[in-house]
Parts: sequence; structure tokens; C-alpha cells
Amino acid sequence: MSDSVDDVEYPYDESTSQQEKIDALQERLDEIESQNEEMRDKLLDANAENNKYQQKLERLTHENKKLKQSPLFVATVQEITDDGVVIKQHGNNQEALTEVTEEMKDDLEPDDRVAVNNSLSVVQKLEKETDVRARVMQVEHSPDVTYEDIGGLEQQMQEVRETVEMPLKNPDMFEEVGIQPPSGVLLYGPPGTGKTMLAKAVANQTDATFIKMAGSELVHKFIGEGAKLVRDLFEVARENEPAVLFIDEIDAIASKRTDSKTSGDAEVQRTMMQLLSEMDGFDERGDVRIIAATNRFDMLDPAILRPGRFDRLIEVPKPNTDGREIIFQIHTRKMNVADDVDFVQLAEMAEDASGADIKAICTEAGMFAIRDDRTEIFMADFEEAYEKLQKGDDEAAGDSLAFA
Repeated sequence: MSDSVDDVEYPYDESTSQQEKIDALQERLDEIESQNEEMRDKLLDANAENNKYQQKLERLTHENKKLKQSPLFVATVQEITDDGVVIKQHGNNQEALTEVTEEMKDDLEPDDRVAVNNSLSVVQKLEKETDVRARVMQVEHSPDVTYEDIGGLEQQMQEVRETVEMPLKNPDMFEEVGIQPPSGVLLYGPPGTGKTMLAKAVANQTDATFIKMAGSELVHKFIGEGAKLVRDLFEVARENEPAVLFIDEIDAIASKRTDSKTSGDAEVQRTMMQLLSEMDGFDERGDVRIIAATNRFDMLDPAILRPGRFDRLIEVPKPNTDGREIIFQIHTRKMNVADDVDFVQLAEMAEDASGADIKAICTEAGMFAIRDDRTEIFMADFEEAYEKLQKGDDEAAGDSLAFA
């Protein structure tokens, strides 16, 4: 290849000047550099795409490798001996003696959770963790219910505050008097009387960790699962002291023990025995207060009612006339009520109504106003709402008698 410009062929005739040839060559060079830059960008994009697919290939290869591996099983260390470690595999309760390294043996203790392979050899020690269901029951945000939202239960509120709130806020007062603060309170009474609202108000007024659960959530199909969840609930409460543990519908797991031999009844009784142990066992409960609620006080086992487990048994009855008047005023605070509404008359009219019934009456009265395209609620709306509620109760009672 010659370095001379004259040796390069151009689409020009002999009359083309030397400068024009140089300009044409420069223009061609610029085009080649532009193409080169474009190809370089495409190469970079291709490299990036290649890296992405390479990472995907590595991930899929890793996942494929894991899928081909044998799964590990969870077991609990039962005993550590000179010959090895006795483990019990979860699920089938199979016990086995397996050898471990001296280093791992020094790190293991009875009741530790470990991962074992198909040959029941200990692969690794697992961290002690509570059931995730127990942690989910922890209330992160305080309910917006306060003591001012509860009417007609002044005595009950006072006893709940003395049992739960005062020991958390003023523990020194009990030390000076020389008594142990009450450890638990059981609220019992008809449905809709404000038992859950009392617990919500306590959660709102204290800075303690509030853990809410229903007794039915502790009833499980498999042996030992309900008892484990009870242990984990109290463990979560102890880890987050001070704490308030609220058990609604406690009659689901604390009913009177019977001679029934069915596996379901036996499992419920195991769960109750674990609850009794946690409430008044050898282990210190710590700064954990318990509130429980039930509509069926007559169904509870005597063992759970004795002092030391529930030191306060508080009946939450339906409100009297004065209580109903206060509850009507509470539920109509944000309502646009007409001047003709007489709360005393409403309280006398809604005889035998619970707090939940009164709330339903107020809501229904507001719906009547909306139906008539009004923004003001009259006395007649409340009366009509009460009649509708009574009619619904009578129809429900009639249906229950028809099916009886």
C-alpha cells in the first residue's frame, strides 16, 4: 500500500485539484470514525446485555444446584453425650444419636434447633426464633380509643387501670405499700358491652407493647402447635417489656376440662395447660400484664380463674339508664343532631341495649337522614332506628326458635 495520496482512486477526473482530493479523503475518514463510534456503542450495549445474561445464567445455575440438593430437616437437641448428640426430628418425633465435631458440640445446648440432612447428621445450628404468627399479633400503632370514648363503666375502668396501667406507670407505689401488683384481669359479660374497648383504651394510654390475639387463633390441628404458639406469645411479650397481652374469646381455649378422648379436645386442653403454666409457672413472667375477655364466664375452667392467674375478675354488664345516656352522647359527638333530640328519653327508650346496640342505633339514625337527603338528624330518626333494631332482634329470635 502506497502512502501517496495520488495512489488512491477517487471518483474524480484529472482536473480535480489536490486540495479537493484531500477534502474528500477527510470526509471519508470522518464517516469511518462515526461508524467506528457507533460500532463501539453497540459493542458496549452487547457487553452489558451479555453480563446481564451471564448473571441470570449464574443465578439459574445456583438455583438448579439447590433444587438438586437434598432438603434439610429441622430437629431439636435433646441431650449431649460423650458419644454424640441426641436429636428429635420435628414432625415425626423420631429420635436419633448423631456424631458432631467437638467445635459444634461445644456450641450446642439442649433445646437448640438444628438442621439435619437425610442421614440425620447435624449440618448447622439454627437461631432461636419465635413463631412469626406471634410477632404479627403485636400491635404497632395504638388504637384511637380512649377512656373518654367509654361510657357507663367508670368502676370497671378504675379497676382495669389499677390492674394494668398503674403497675406499668407507677411500679414504685406498689413497692412502697409492699404488695405485688395484680398480674391479670378478666373481663366478662354479655356481647357488645365494651370489654374490647377497655383493652383498646389501655393500649392507647400506656407506652407498653400491646399484643392482641383471639383464643380461637390458638386452636390448631396439629399436636403441640397451639402450646408452642402460647410459649412464643409470652416470649415476644417478655422480649418487649413492659407489655400488655390481650386474649379475646379466652373461652375458646380455657373451657372446663372434660373426659373427652377426642384428639381435638385433648389438643385444646394441652394449649390451656401451657397457658396456665405461662401465667403462673416457675419462670418469671416479667413485666407482662394480661387482659382477657369472654362472653361465656360459665364455661371457663376453675384453674384459670384462681388468684395468681387472674387477680381481678371484672364483670362488664349492660349499661343502666345513666350509662346509656352517656353512650348516646359519646356516639353522637360528631353527628349533626337536631335540638329536639332528648338523650334522657333515648336512654329510657333503649332499655336493655348494650353499648354496641346504641352505636348501631346512632349509625342507623344517620342513615335515615341521608336517605331523606338531610344533614340534620331528628329525634324521630333515632326512634325509627331503635324500632328497626328491635324488629331485627325479634326476627332473629324467631328464626332461632324455628330451627331449634
